[in-house]
Amino acid sequence: MPKALQHTLLSLRELVLSVGPFLLLAAGLLALAYGLLQPNPPRQVVLATGIAQGAYAEFGKRYADLLKGHGITVELRPSQGTAQNLDWLHDPASGVDLAFVQGGAEANNGQDADAGLVSLGSLFYEPVWLFYREDAAQRRLKGQPLHSLSQLAGWTINIGAPGSGVPALVQQLLDANRIAPQAISLQQQPTTPAVVDLLEGRIDALVLASAPESLMVQMLLQTPGVRLFSFDQAEAYSRRFPFMSPVLLPRGVVDFARDQPPADVRLVAPTATLVAREGLHPALVQLFVQAAQQVHGAPGWFQRRGDFPNASTVALPLAAEAARVYRNGPPWLQRYLPFWLANLADRMWVVLLALVAVLIPLAKVVPPLYQFRIRSRVFRWYGQLRQVEQAQGQRPLAELLAELDQIDAHVGQVSVPLSYADELYALRSHIQLIRRRIGS
Repeated sequence: MPKALQHTLLSLRELVLSVGPFLLLAAGLLALAYGLLQPNPPRQVVLATGIAQGAYAEFGKRYADLLKGHGITVELRPSQGTAQNLDWLHDPASGVDLAFVQGGAEANNGQDADAGLVSLGSLFYEPVWLFYREDAAQRRLKGQPLHSLSQLAGWTINIGAPGSGVPALVQQLLDANRIAPQAISLQQQPTTPAVVDLLEGRIDALVLASAPESLMVQMLLQTPGVRLFSFDQAEAYSRRFPFMSPVLLPRGVVDFARDQPPADVRLVAPTATLVAREGLHPALVQLFVQAAQQVHGAPGWFQRRGDFPNASTVALPLAAEAARVYRNGPPWLQRYLPFWLANLADRMWVVLLALVAVLIPLAKVVPPLYQFRIRSRVFRWYGQLRQVEQAQGQRPLAELLAELDQIDAHVGQVSVPLSYADELYALRSHIQLIRRRIGS
């Protein structure tokens, strides 16, 4: 092997042996920090939605598609609606991590609204749609227009299946209008059979609470003989029930050509929220809020661009990571790096700074250690050289010279980097010096 290559390999070996413990310590501390912080999120998450063909189900599909692009699999779990979603969130054994929840339902659920749940923000208005048969209204009201919920006494109305948030909401509205339970016939069927009953005349009206993206809402708005109730007291309802907002369905917004609806319709609307368990990984919170901004940020029938999602919540506290996204937007690194790498850097930078602060003083040990390892290859022969010098006059001259020859031969095999060659040559000159001294 050429001497130059041999010297280079020697320098690299000694450098690795000197730096190795330092690097192992740094790697161990990083591994410990990674294990404690768990910066990368789970690859699968369960999102509870709602009934098939409902707005929650449709939005859930969009969320799943967006998070799939970041390597996260979103399992969509259908439900009867808000009440069941909240039950699942409160039950650790359910496996549900997030769910769509109708505003105001937390208090009606009968559980502590703050018991381990956080909001990821308000997503969209979820108007209360009271659809009724026009012929039923004429028959029951004897030709009078329907302008107040108090006029519904004696009607047969479907208010949504058990497990949804609609029954409790409707009950609050009926109580506010002092309609006795026995004065009205309430049914609790799922949406699809309830719509069939309405169209076939077996019930007088039905109530939905959904975004206008719901296929059932879209269909009923354009069905002949079916009318939409206008909450003329919408502003008053919003004052009585803080989780409701007055919204306006503008004339013609459903179908300009057919002028549907033919007049402005006033509605009241809870605000749908995305609710998660308190321990949901911050990176998942960040991704879901960013997905919400893409899914719900466009203008719609009841909001302008950018109105949703937002950080306003009524009952549940806002998740800290969600608040950071609403305040600062997506992390800067995500503009240039893949999500997993940007997230890792975003969550580990404080630890990295702390490690650098600890390791920089320790790194000062590396150069002296490297120097010691190189010089020790030369200096350890000085001990034997001194023993030969001190044995002068006590041992036979021939024996001492033979030992010096052995030392000289071994030193000739020592390789050191060129920067330390002066010390090797100094050792060899000292061997010759001792040889001359004891031979004189």
